[in-house]
This record gives sequence, C-alpha cells and structure tokens, in this order.
Amino acid sequence: MKLYLLSKTAKLLNDGENEPLLKNIDMNLSKRIDLMAKLGQYMQQNSEDWQEVKEKAYSKNGWFLPEFIELSINNIVNHFLQKSELEKWIALYPKIKEQPSNPKLIGIVMAGNIPLVGFHDFLCVFISGHRSLIKPSSKDEVLIKHLVEKLIEWEASLKNFIGIADMLKNCDAYIATGSNSTAGYFDYYFGKFPNIIRRNRTSVAVLTGHETDTELDLLADDVYQYFGMGCRNITKLYVPKGYDFLPLINIFKRYEYLADHHKYKNNYDYNLALHILNNKVYMSNAALLLIDDKNIFSPVSQLHYEEYDDINQIKNDLQTNESIQCIVGKEFISFGAAQHPGLTDYADGIDTMKWLESLS
Repeated sequence: MKLYLLSKTAKLLNDGENEPLLKNIDMNLSKRIDLMAKLGQYMQQNSEDWQEVKEKAYSKNGWFLPEFIELSINNIVNHFLQKSELEKWIALYPKIKEQPSNPKLIGIVMAGNIPLVGFHDFLCVFISGHRSLIKPSSKDEVLIKHLVEKLIEWEASLKNFIGIADMLKNCDAYIATGSNSTAGYFDYYFGKFPNIIRRNRTSVAVLTGHETDTELDLLADDVYQYFGMGCRNITKLYVPKGYDFLPLINIFKRYEYLADHHKYKNNYDYNLALHILNNKVYMSNAALLLIDDKNIFSPVSQLHYEEYDDINQIKNDLQTNESIQCIVGKEFISFGAAQHPGLTDYADGIDTMKWLESLS
C-alpha cells in the first residue's frame, strides 16, 4: 500500500516498509469527529500563530479580505465543525465504518476562488475514514496547509492519512473542482478512476417586488460577499416586469467600500467602459453595474437581471438548470443565507459522503 506523508511536497513511501504504520493507527469515527471539533475550536480562537496565518493568506491573495477570511472560517466552525452537527450528519451514512478495512487514497483538487473553499471535501474524506492527498490552489494554499499541519501536530499518525502535493498521482479516486475548461483536463486525467468533477456553477435570486428593506439588505450579502466569486454568490436576479430597482441600488450602497479595492475597481471600470462603448443601458452605484442580460453568470462587479411575466415558469426553468448551485428568494433559500451552507449542502448537488461510502 502506498502512503503519502505531509512535507513541503508529498513524498511517496515504498510499498510494504510502512505498512505497519497504517496497521497501528487507531483512528475510529469518534476520534475523527473529536479532532474536527477540536480544529473548530482552534479556528475560533485567535491564537498568535493562527492570526499570522490569516494575515499571510491575505498578503498572498489580495482578494481574500480579512473580513471574508473570517466569514469563511466562522461558517466552517459554526456549520461544519460542531460535534453535535457532525454526529447528526454522519448518522445519515450507516455504511461509514469506525475504520474502513481498506481505506482509499482520495486525490482532492481544490479551487481557490474563496478562502477554504475546498475544506468541505477534505472534511468528507477525513470523516469517512479514507486518506486524502490534497492539491490546493495556489490562490488558497496558506490556510488549508496550516490546518493540516495543526491536525498532524495533535495526532502524529495522521501524517499517513493526509498529504499535500503539487501533483496528484497514484490515487484510488479523485474529487476535482474547477471551471468548465479545466473540467476537460480533469476528465482526461481522472476519467478512468472513480471521480467527482465539478464545473462552473453560480446562484440566482427570484424577487417578487414585495421584499422588505431587511430582505434586500441580506440579499446584498449574497451578492457582494467574497466579491461575488463563490458559486453560492448571486450573479443574476429575476424580477417582475416594471420592478423598481432604486430601493435595491440604494441599499446595496452598503458595499460601496469595495470600490476602494483596486482589483475590484479595475473590473468595474473595465466593464463600465465596455457598456459605454457598446451603448448598452445599465444602472449602477459606485461598486456594482446592474445589466439586463439573460446569462446567469456575470463578471466581477456586475449583476445581471431579467424581467419575468410568469414566476411559476421561472421557478420551473431554474430548478432544472444544472449550472445553478442555489436559488435565493421567498420560496427558496432565505435572503442572506446563501453563504452559510450546512454539512449536507453539497456542491453541484452530488452527495460526496454517499460517493465515499460506495468506495468502501
């Protein structure tokens, strides 16, 4: 059996000579849950080393504002790493054993659009009892590497279960998250193995015109948090014909400070220039362009909208659209909740734990 150790790069150990290491590891389900709960407590406490790591993550990727790093961490701690929530979650998967008799090595290709976006995949593999070899995105490697190192510091035997690598090879199965273009490469390299390959997804909101100011204020979070780069960010609004956008635009001014971020402002200025040159009608505030466009995907700093006559038709169309991660609205996910997924809110609607069960 081939094992990988965590180091600056993953090192492949020879078959056989390290087999006793794996056999001597006592890592039952209860202990795995306890370790994740302990990790959550660590992430919540602002120790000096954790603070330095967060500052380094922001320094390396200017899109990772400290407030967005904290938002991601708090979501993970509060929704993923509470012991009671972990126990309720794992109870849904009776085939997950205390310790799989033949743990598989799962290669995880992580995205880097928002801080710790790949943590849920890592959590699923760890709790399932399989081993993980992680290829972080260069845009988001600081936080996940530190958390893995912290786990191994607490439990040295985990060096045989968690690894970090620049390239994934010799894995039994793969979870890869990327764009529609990179998915083609993932299909080519990983297609002959059990896999979950994720493509571009985004989220939308359906408005009735009767939303309160409080609901519109929460919608602003769904649109602006993480600069709109997450698959759960709202990039398209569906509104009734004749919708009055003025209250929405005024409420969205709460996030106008993002215009002080030079990368975001560059995107705003570039898209604004395109619309002016093309004589395209637009609405705006200092940090958002509102454009009538049928495309559910919108570039950074831009939000699309589309008017509808029949809200029921819109609901039917959206619920069959495989490019949509989630829908926000009065009859869907609550306003302001898009960026607070729970343990069972799986990316692309694929139940990662059930898939991991099948590998056992």
